[in-house]
Amino acid sequence: MADTAEAAGLRARPATYAGLFVTTLSTLAYEIVLTRIFSVTMWYHFAFVAISVALFGTTMGALIVHLRPQWFTEDRVKGQMWRFTLAYAVSVAVAFVAQLAIPFRVELDATAMFSVVFTCVVISIPFVCAGVVVCLALTRFPGRVNRLYAADLVGAGLGCLVLVAAFRFFDGPSLVILIAAIAALAALLFAVDAGERRGKVLATIALVLLLGGAVGNAYQHSRNAPFLQIFWTKDQRDHPHMYDRWNAFSRVTVDGNPDELRAPFGYGISPQCPPEDLQAYQLDLLIDSTAGTVATRYSGNPAETDFLRCDISNLVYHGLEGDDFDRAAVVGVGGGRDVLSALEFGAQDVTGIEINGNILDLVNGTLGEFTGHLDQDPRVHFANDEARSWLTRTEQRFDSIQISLIDTWAATSAGAFALTENSLYTTEAWDTFLDRLQPGGMLSVSRWFRHENLQPFEVLRTTALASEVLTERGVENPRDHILIYEGPLVPPYGQSVGTVLVSADPFDPQVLQQIEAAAEDLGFSPILTPEQATDQWDFAGLAAPGGPGPALAEFDADLSAPTDNRPFFFEMATLGDVLTGDVENTQLFSPMMTLGSLGLTVLLIAGVCIGGPLVKLGRETRHRGRTPYYLYFAGIGLGFLMVEISQLMRLSTFLGHPTFALTVVLFTVLLFSGIGSMLVDRVSSPERPRSAVVLLGALLAVGAVFGAVTPAVIHATAGATTPMRIVVAIGLLAPLAVLMGMPFSLGMRMATTDGAGDAPTAFLWGINGAMSVVASVFGTAIALFFGVLATFTVGWLAYALAAGCMVVLVRRRAGSAEGSATTEVRAVTDGDAEAAVAEGADAGAPVPAAT
Repeated sequence: MADTAEAAGLRARPATYAGLFVTTLSTLAYEIVLTRIFSVTMWYHFAFVAISVALFGTTMGALIVHLRPQWFTEDRVKGQMWRFTLAYAVSVAVAFVAQLAIPFRVELDATAMFSVVFTCVVISIPFVCAGVVVCLALTRFPGRVNRLYAADLVGAGLGCLVLVAAFRFFDGPSLVILIAAIAALAALLFAVDAGERRGKVLATIALVLLLGGAVGNAYQHSRNAPFLQIFWTKDQRDHPHMYDRWNAFSRVTVDGNPDELRAPFGYGISPQCPPEDLQAYQLDLLIDSTAGTVATRYSGNPAETDFLRCDISNLVYHGLEGDDFDRAAVVGVGGGRDVLSALEFGAQDVTGIEINGNILDLVNGTLGEFTGHLDQDPRVHFANDEARSWLTRTEQRFDSIQISLIDTWAATSAGAFALTENSLYTTEAWDTFLDRLQPGGMLSVSRWFRHENLQPFEVLRTTALASEVLTERGVENPRDHILIYEGPLVPPYGQSVGTVLVSADPFDPQVLQQIEAAAEDLGFSPILTPEQATDQWDFAGLAAPGGPGPALAEFDADLSAPTDNRPFFFEMATLGDVLTGDVENTQLFSPMMTLGSLGLTVLLIAGVCIGGPLVKLGRETRHRGRTPYYLYFAGIGLGFLMVEISQLMRLSTFLGHPTFALTVVLFTVLLFSGIGSMLVDRVSSPERPRSAVVLLGALLAVGAVFGAVTPAVIHATAGATTPMRIVVAIGLLAPLAVLMGMPFSLGMRMATTDGAGDAPTAFLWGINGAMSVVASVFGTAIALFFGVLATFTVGWLAYALAAGCMVVLVRRRAGSAEGSATTEVRAVTDGDAEAAVAEGADAGAPVPAAT
């Protein structure tokens, strides 16, 4: 039986389009919200598993359609579509509850491995059901594949916007149930299309129950008593919180007793401070159950914050304190601790820049009475913005810019290792920061330093970054512009913090004297100064004249300065380390080993899911000669995801946060790809097969121009407002996305109108999806080791492969058409000759000689 029913037998009606639109909208929303959930329940580098498993599940759905054609005969297709969609809706809720009940542990024992495998299997089930539905829609209505593919893409694109908007009203678990209700609505639409009363009733019941559950749980969550909630965070049992807020950025919880006087939280508070200063009223804020900050009670009395003078992260202020200390900028407000630090040392104007609006709302709104309403202090200004962008476009100059361990381990929706894409730790970013300093001003960056006997990789790389930027700015001896001190161990973590001070100008002797005196009084250890350096690690070599280059080879880790093309500050494993498994710091290298393991896993899965059926198909005569089709759909699947991933990473830096990039990139790429699919019939037709080659050639040309001009455009508009940067991003992506939406429809049309007449369209769709699974992992790996541009280039080459396959197919079709025409002419000629022979024989004429 052919994979594709005749177009005359199945008609796509408005309900078909609407059902597919709603299905893909809910599927992408579910995929994204899972990454948000996983960043709370798992360690951050596992969150991207949701993306890979989602792609794998939908691919398996396509292969089910292909391998079990007897389930999807023409008369059963529409009925199966509502059934599988309803199964998708119900399984979303059931799988989520099951997944929440299992603690996620990453250890080498049977229980931990079971939790990992169980989680992956459970979350894949809804995507398998959704994959069946999407595959049926895109392969059983060949006459409308371009319009259905457009509905698929546009629905998925709008899923991004729906998710971001819904997070304003729903917490994470409630939002998952809401997505299940949206999927039930899709089942209802398909049941209407099929005209089956039973389907309408079942889908309506599921819709009402799921929608009621989502709204009810969200209401109970607002009262701090939800019946569906996070049970496990990482490998620990979660508990009720004083406040629990979700948005598209993170989950923020607040705990503690506001009336309890306790030892203050700090990043390395000197034990030499007076005991009466080492106490404060504080509340604990946790971001995605891992990254901590505190809100401190403050009534305007400076004595309440004297303990901040003892913290290693505030060493910069000891060099600035005095009448001349005018302006300070704090990157990452958190609970307001760093803002209070600047005020403690006498700053006249403090600007706190915080990208997460939930944190500002909590600190200045919900907790405003406790924190002293810093937003109402005339010395304090808050900017709800991305710090790099805000500093790029501001005209203000600061005496200090402070960045103190503001990075969370929370994974965002952008996918694999999203939070290692950090726009704050690149050479381009630091060049901007130094430009925004007053003469003699300092950039203060605090990172984790010592942990047991491990090397201080984070501070070493920060030093290399500072040295590289200073060298690029023409500084002959970077060491004259860098100070590094180490604080005491932080008790809860068993680690110490190192503070790196960087100035565009050589340090003033008086500033140096004040900092050195304060460090000596507080017991902070000098690691690198213009006059001395620790012998244990080669900090002096990294800050030597000429930059860090020669010293980098002395380290096992990759400590080279990150750039906007490789904005992965926290990824320090080398490719050799990953391939050989030779790692020294398991905490730093574990994510890379996880990525490598997953890479091997998806290759195995792709080999089984594609290779197995391909071997089977190769034995069937009717599938001979399909290799160009297989390579074509593999190429466009790989190309689409590689380009998409590269732009998610590139625009994460440009837009300032992976969530912005996720929303803008996915929405733009999917929406305009849908428009491109709709335009296929207008710009190409089966009668003009060469037009498909022209369109793929245009895609390659536009892609090459896009890759060349995008970095320059991004650099030129980096200081624009967030809305303007979003407009620029859309303008850059839209033309390429329109062309990226065409290859799938062109390939399906070519396959279904091929002379063989029995195209395995479901299998072709499965190949496309399986290569997307591979790209979701290896696209990230390529960017980590070779840069974002390399990932984009691989995507472009994949499209070039597809274009070459299309050329082969078009030429083969042209040759077949020419052969058919020759056969027809020969048949007509032979017929005329036979008639002439007969006529001549009857008339006694001579018989023509055989030719």
